[in-house]
Amino acid sequence: MQVELRGMGSMLLGEYQHNLDAKGRIIIPAKFRQDLGSKFVITRGMDGCLFGYPMSEWKKVEGKIDALSINKRDVRAFTRFFFSAAQECEFDKQGRINIPSILRNYAKIEKKCVVVGVSNRIEIWSERAWQDFTSDAAAHFDEIAENIIDL
Repeated sequence: MQVELRGMGSMLLGEYQHNLDAKGRIIIPAKFRQDLGSKFVITRGMDGCLFGYPMSEWKKVEGKIDALSINKRDVRAFTRFFFSAAQECEFDKQGRINIPSILRNYAKIEKKCVVVGVSNRIEIWSERAWQDFTSDAAAHFDEIAENIIDL
């Protein structure tokens, strides 16, 4: 699902169940393809998922990380881990991308997976990890919301 906010462009929203094929390919929902563009970047994300960024968002993330001091051990470790697995992706004619084995292994994606729109990026989760995450988040949703925002 895409939502157009006045002056802000589109947001990636929604949750879609998919299967990884034998060659490590996954169909990205058609609703996400337009906002991701013909080329986008996937890399290791947080909480055991993969992050997928449109090139315009990837440039922003790169800029923020590049602005950090490499004199800090945590910055160097994060930068290496985050960028070393990053891959530029293009869709095939069926709307699929290939997820390299390094990223499949990181996210523990074997067959069933979930593609989620999260505002300016997509996330790709193994079905099991997504179920675990959503169960935990649902159990603490009110507390989480109270701690971060005033809706």
